Amino acid sequence: MTLEEQETLIQKVKTAVNLETEVAKLSDDQLKEAIESFITRFTEGRFLSLSERWNIVSTVYNSYRGLGGLLDSIMKDPTITEVMVNGPDNIFVEKKGVITRLNRSFGDEEELTSTVRRIANQAHMEVSPASPICDLVLNDGSRVNIVVPPIALEGSTITIRKFFKDPMTMEKLIGFGSLSQEIADFLHKLVQARYNIFIAGGTGSGKTTFLNALSNYIPQDERIITIEDAPELQIVNVPNIVRMQTRKATASSGKEREITIQDLIKSSLRMRPDRIVVGEVRGAEALDMLQAMNTGHDGSLSTGHANSARDMISRLETMVLQGSSDLPLRAVRQQIASAVDVMVFLSRLRDHSRKTMMITEILDKSVIDVEKLRPEVLRTVADDSNIVLNPLFVFEEDEEKSTLHKVVGRLVRTKNEMIGTEKLFRAGFTRADII
Repeated sequence: MTLEEQETLIQKVKTAVNLETEVAKLSDDQLKEAIESFITRFTEGRFLSLSERWNIVSTVYNSYRGLGGLLDSIMKDPTITEVMVNGPDNIFVEKKGVITRLNRSFGDEEELTSTVRRIANQAHMEVSPASPICDLVLNDGSRVNIVVPPIALEGSTITIRKFFKDPMTMEKLIGFGSLSQEIADFLHKLVQARYNIFIAGGTGSGKTTFLNALSNYIPQDERIITIEDAPELQIVNVPNIVRMQTRKATASSGKEREITIQDLIKSSLRMRPDRIVVGEVRGAEALDMLQAMNTGHDGSLSTGHANSARDMISRLETMVLQGSSDLPLRAVRQQIASAVDVMVFLSRLRDHSRKTMMITEILDKSVIDVEKLRPEVLRTVADDSNIVLNPLFVFEEDEEKSTLHKVVGRLVRTKNEMIGTEKLFRAGFTRADII
């Protein structure tokens, strides 16, 4: 059977399903049985291979219960990490960090709108001109953002960040060249010694991926609370774990109020956590996160968007002031310096690779022996700030081996002495264990 004949058969089966069944009342198995029976009816006396039959059944079924035939086929590709639909005729995907346009499209805006509604209905969400922006999570954990007209000028847009079932590990990151075994071992010690670690980076730099890998260093006998906008964390080795997710108020949610990250952090403090892991801080909840780190919840982990480690400090200051504008800036900076012990900065480089660019201590200049700091470190501290970034590892590019399209380099240990060693010593590590 040619592709054109298969497409004609698919349309006949869809028409029969619409006219002769009540799709909404059918279970998944009943819908598949109905599709099978219609295929048999329309192909009586003709040969149809098992693979052709399976393709037609799955295409028709997915048009009702999946994301739609086009999106389902794209999502099945294991090499695709992100799908971007910019109207019916512009579909882009990301593979291995490279974004390319697909030579495929939806029939028209009506077909795309139908797909949008199907995706939203699966998550019991509403999307319409009156409520044109929708964030949701698919059954497989993939994160979806939808924007429809009149907000989206070129037609409905769908952005899907795919969820992968295999948890990220440090071993995999080492294999990808993001960092070395020596540095992974050092980070392992920091997690065991309950350092508060913040992971910063730009969009698509791999912050959540790195957080997943790092969080699996958490000892199994601890109680962990995870807080996220979308369930992306995959902590698999800790049995005593509570996962919490925010909830947005929508037009269809009735009396259900919005539940923010700030609400969940406050609630988590009454749940006797050993550590709190916040998927990402982006607003007023930063103050609650820092206060949790400062009040007995050492070993907490989180991420944030920034273009450099120093920029992340500035963004944290701004976010804290959103939550409490009456706090003096100096007090805010003291909160940050005393709460965050180590910052890991990630970046997506020109060859689309994701690398760890810096691992730095966050220190309070007013409470440390500044004579231990090298002069070049002190020169980076603004006169009105007490926050010191003491880089322990920095990424150095090999200019001889690198090209315009390929970045070659590695994280190297700086000459800066690690100052904040108290937690390592309390955890039983010795000076020889410190890089």
